[in-house]
Amino acid sequence: MMQFDKDLQSIQEARNLVEAANRAGEQLKKFSQEQIDRIVDAIAEATIPHAESLAQMAVEETGFGRVEDKTTKNLFASVNVHRYIRPLRTVGFLSDDPDNKVQEIAVPMGVVAAIIPSTNPTSTAIYKALISLKAGNSVVMSPHPSARNCILETCRIMEEAARKAGAPEGSIGCLSLPTLAGTRELWSHKHTAVILATGGSGLVKAAYSAGKPAYGVGPGNVPAFIERSADIKKAVRDIIAGKSFDWGTVCASEQSMVVDAPVREEVIRELKKNNAYLCNEEEKRKLEKLMIVQNGGLNPKIVGKSPQFIASESGFTVPDNIRTLVVFLNEVGREEPLSCEKLSPVLGFYTVNGWEEGCEYSIRILHHGGVGHTMAIHSQNKDIIRRFGLEKPAFRVVVNSPATHGAIGLTTGVPPAMTLGPGTWGGSITSDNITPMHLVNIKRLAWETQSLDDLAQNSVQAKAAAVKPPAAVKDDDSREAVIDESEVEKIIASFVTERKGS
Repeated sequence: MMQFDKDLQSIQEARNLVEAANRAGEQLKKFSQEQIDRIVDAIAEATIPHAESLAQMAVEETGFGRVEDKTTKNLFASVNVHRYIRPLRTVGFLSDDPDNKVQEIAVPMGVVAAIIPSTNPTSTAIYKALISLKAGNSVVMSPHPSARNCILETCRIMEEAARKAGAPEGSIGCLSLPTLAGTRELWSHKHTAVILATGGSGLVKAAYSAGKPAYGVGPGNVPAFIERSADIKKAVRDIIAGKSFDWGTVCASEQSMVVDAPVREEVIRELKKNNAYLCNEEEKRKLEKLMIVQNGGLNPKIVGKSPQFIASESGFTVPDNIRTLVVFLNEVGREEPLSCEKLSPVLGFYTVNGWEEGCEYSIRILHHGGVGHTMAIHSQNKDIIRRFGLEKPAFRVVVNSPATHGAIGLTTGVPPAMTLGPGTWGGSITSDNITPMHLVNIKRLAWETQSLDDLAQNSVQAKAAAVKPPAAVKDDDSREAVIDESEVEKIIASFVTERKGS
């Protein structure tokens, strides 16, 4: 029997899935808001009972993160995201502006090509299916090869629920043979309308070069500044909670804490109380050797792994209750290898003197691989908080909350999302948390507000006003001068002649 090349099989599968999704999309365009909402409700309801089992599959298949935290992320997508998008109007007439006589109409974009990462595989798949279908689009997913099975299972559950709720066949598709060639075929296919790319910076750049509209997510090197007025106990507890969540696999996770000098010792005491391990200089060097490869990149072996695993692989041991490894840093850049995004429960610690120096270090950290993404500030000084909001090159500035949870909208009021745009600073077209409203085109029904005759009359009056002198002036003898209006009359006569001629 002839053996077909895996890339060729993947390319053909991508073509089949996109064509099926396009057929489904043609039907979805005709669905009412009620029909769309019924499908979205069914997807959310179907995934809730499987939140833990899908998390278990993801951890076993990828080796990343913790089951309990991945379960939370799955429920975040099924419950929080769904709760936010459910009231949104995404079909038909969206708004009516009677003053300007403009009505807005939602139109689905078409087939969404969704790239799913290995770090947050099942939760991202649920999230992207919900926002795509809510916008009236079909979706085809390309799973990271190391998370193929758990993503396929997630899509199977969602597709079955969607079909039962009335969705046409092909509304939710997923590559079973994910290859780079298949993914390229998916996002360059003539029927693919838009790309939702979540993954490494190389993949995101490739998506932007595919010749299709794309929403990409860059890396996040997130600083968390603790200013001297902060509630220190809560600030440290929040940072450790954010950093240790799913062992640091969320792109909005804290990567370094920047600590105001007057509260340094109190912060250190609280770190120890919150099961953080403070590495000495020798242990720091061992971590650098393990975590950073020769080209300066991150060793994938440590991504999403526990502190105990990372310490052991580095050549030292830490107690079982440790949640985070803390390393003391002085500089930002190649001279401090661990000042980068670490995607693991390893946290940098900088000491600064005052909020101005904290501001400077936060900016340097963001520009070292996380510009535009996220930062956190812990402070009770509203003026300083406002300065950070105005001046820092991050589009999500989380205040007095874990950066991880706050940026995705779990502990703050920003739109709940698993795709967080870093804006043009980070190479993206948007700085928003991506919602269904990013996946609809807006058509505008614009009624006439003034006729061409009105415009003509307004133009005559405007020209007349432009050349008409003041109503009355007095000459040197204090006698009122006579105003010659012949120029105004000439302009009006000329304009009327032109109008008749046209």
